Amino acid sequence: MIQITPYCLPDKKLIEGNGKGFLIWVPDKNYVVLGASNLPEEALFVENVLKDNVAVMKRPSGGQAVVLTPNNLIISVAFTGKRIVQPKAIFRYANLLIISALEDEGITGLSMMGISDLAISGKKVLGSAMYRNKDKLIYHAVLNLGEPAATFEKYLKHPVKEPDYRQGRKHVDFVSSLKESGYSGNYTKAIHKLSHCLNVYPGQEKYYQINKLS
Repeated sequence: MIQITPYCLPDKKLIEGNGKGFLIWVPDKNYVVLGASNLPEEALFVENVLKDNVAVMKRPSGGQAVVLTPNNLIISVAFTGKRIVQPKAIFRYANLLIISALEDEGITGLSMMGISDLAISGKKVLGSAMYRNKDKLIYHAVLNLGEPAATFEKYLKHPVKEPDYRQGRKHVDFVSSLKESGYSGNYTKAIHKLSHCLNVYPGQEKYYQINKLS
């Protein structure tokens, strides 16, 4: 039986804190993170998760279960205030910033797909989800730098809900990475551009240091 531990990844400080801010970070190992409504037996290949001793957590936000690995870049942004803009606008705002930062480093062909994904040639390279309460909104996204899609196929069952553009495809046929798309360089400049843009967003009072890429 899978043991689900409390969510304790680096962006927990954004969820529990009072200030606005952001964190760009890289996981130290593999994790499975369930969405708020996910059940492990429905979302995961439990035997593979247990065999590989992968830590399983549940986040407070919606969306489907995800696998986080050291080959992913996680982008988490908190917005607070009495008049928070609509989630759809935040998805668009954040994803356009990410596209712009990556395009400056020669990574082209990115497009917004589904509700909040980024894709290259119809394959998902970034997925995002959102947590919202009465006075806070957290955007968090997973950008796949170089994790093979077979990793996701190993641990995640086909999601109950999927965007139209997925068209029933398995993880190995639906998920890609920047590396698979021909980009395997240093992403430091793109990360710093993105962090600068997030840091000057109105009301972003607190700046969290970027975790270094390993």
